[in-house]
Amino acid sequence: MKNEGTEKCKIISAAQLAAVSDVVDLTCDRIEALAGGHGMLNMAVHSIANVVTQEILNGGNINVKFANLKTQPVDDIMKKAIDAAKKSGADGANAALLTAVTMLIAGSQAQVGIPAGNRKLGATARMLAGVDRGGVAIIPTAKMNSKVSGFPAVQAIYQAMMEGRLSPIDGRQVPKNVGGGTLFGHSTLGEDIVWPAMAVNGARIGTQAMMDAMAGASILPHPFTAAIFGAAAILEIIHADAEVPEGMGTYGRTSTAYLVGKTAAETAGLPAKLTMHVTGEEYDTARFVGDIGLILKDVGAPSVIGMKTCDEIYSCFKENIAGSSAGPSNTPLGHICAYAIIAMKTLIAKEGDKAAAAEAMAKNRMVTSFDPETAMVSINTVVRKAKELSNGPVTDTLIMMSEPIRANAIYTRARFAYDKLQEGKTVTEIVRELDDKRLQTIETHAAKILSTMMGMPVEIKVNKTGPAARRTGKLIEKYWSFDPYVDITVKAGEKTAIMEGFVHDVIPKVALGERQDIAWAVSLGAPVVAQLTLAGNNILNVVMPAAVAAAMGKNTPKEAAELAVQGSHITVGIPGAKEPAERIAQLAKQIMNTRVESNIE
Repeated sequence: MKNEGTEKCKIISAAQLAAVSDVVDLTCDRIEALAGGHGMLNMAVHSIANVVTQEILNGGNINVKFANLKTQPVDDIMKKAIDAAKKSGADGANAALLTAVTMLIAGSQAQVGIPAGNRKLGATARMLAGVDRGGVAIIPTAKMNSKVSGFPAVQAIYQAMMEGRLSPIDGRQVPKNVGGGTLFGHSTLGEDIVWPAMAVNGARIGTQAMMDAMAGASILPHPFTAAIFGAAAILEIIHADAEVPEGMGTYGRTSTAYLVGKTAAETAGLPAKLTMHVTGEEYDTARFVGDIGLILKDVGAPSVIGMKTCDEIYSCFKENIAGSSAGPSNTPLGHICAYAIIAMKTLIAKEGDKAAAAEAMAKNRMVTSFDPETAMVSINTVVRKAKELSNGPVTDTLIMMSEPIRANAIYTRARFAYDKLQEGKTVTEIVRELDDKRLQTIETHAAKILSTMMGMPVEIKVNKTGPAARRTGKLIEKYWSFDPYVDITVKAGEKTAIMEGFVHDVIPKVALGERQDIAWAVSLGAPVVAQLTLAGNNILNVVMPAAVAAAMGKNTPKEAAELAVQGSHITVGIPGAKEPAERIAQLAKQIMNTRVESNIE
């Protein structure tokens, strides 16, 4: 008779080894496509962060200097980063944008010098990438289901300009031979009268126009997006390097770009400071918005996925100004890139100590997610694919951070499945129980995080999930995330809202102004339900029971995969789980059935 303990260890080991054989089998998301730049460009961000971090740790200089030189050390670093981004699926314009923004956050200056020797980060990135300039009007916002371009900001500013509302000076009154040179641009007329007025008015008008345009497209106005586009649109027009009047800033350090950023940020209602996750480093929002505006006006013509990926980069800040890949709701794997930037900053702060950086980031991520385990598994999955394209200190550290959690998640599910199968449970029943536990975990952590955010006790209970809330069809009836039926109860303080048909009935009524009495509850419940509909980012609940069942000989690999998918009411929200479950189950069975001579037997 076989030793039960030894046999259990072999089966669990076989399932674990099979699960980690190919990282693409741990998710429904198409991460192989991401490696070619299809869908998002987070692989490119990891590649850029690897290059920039390695160069800085090796003593490289990322300062943009006002020097009488054809090239500077920072140019070489940027070129390496842009080339790495291109190899990771980004086209030239997107590679330029993502590199420039990453360099800015790392510590490079957005603009230096005037006139000869003048350098701007966005323009340098564009030239190194070999792409043409585009213009703010044609740059799209990140996709927020719909998207708009920078055209509303440009249009509104030009309309104000033609109506005489932008500047206090009518150009027809400027004396002849004054308007084109230093007598205007670096004098009382330009720096004390014209540029400050145009900077403030243009940033305010452009930012407001972007928020109005988004609202008109049924997009909840996004303050940070509006601010950077408003800033970019006016910086495309005015003297972006001019000084500001006494009292508005420090000579040599405060340009019109800062004044533009300050006004745009205030118009959008942004916080005065932005704080980097983990390191706690603070960024002046006014300067950051102005600098991003400068980059956008110069960098070329990035695409929607370039802008969306850039939006995820900004998720590195605690203030939740943009993106979601460092937020409480775990995103599709195509969106995850904020921790590449956080890792870059943490490694620089810790002078390259990967273990210390990994520990600090792990502590941070484990308390900022509705589902900490899935957050770590998701980062690990993305980074392992990114390492195939570019290796370096950032990807090494992120794996060091996330691998212990992934290893534990795989082992505990294999052990759980084995014990339950031994008790006589079916694969379907086991997966259903694992999904129940996943839902409970999300509800528990969401309550903690939302209670802290709201300053009062918050409780979220998802009472029911299911497919085909309002449509019929084979796909809709099988995969619940496409047309989710959800019943949810939300409590906050003394208030309670019980909402049946949350997605297909309640949310539209609130948006149409018919149920404002429960709008507060929708805002609290929405991120939790969104998290659930995106649960296909991590399919360990499905593949591990299937692998164990096949390794034990309880089911064939095909049967085990089919039974596992049938049992999932959360994890399998979109297609793509059955095939990897079968592949992992087949490999686990082969591992168990293969016996070869070993030197240590």
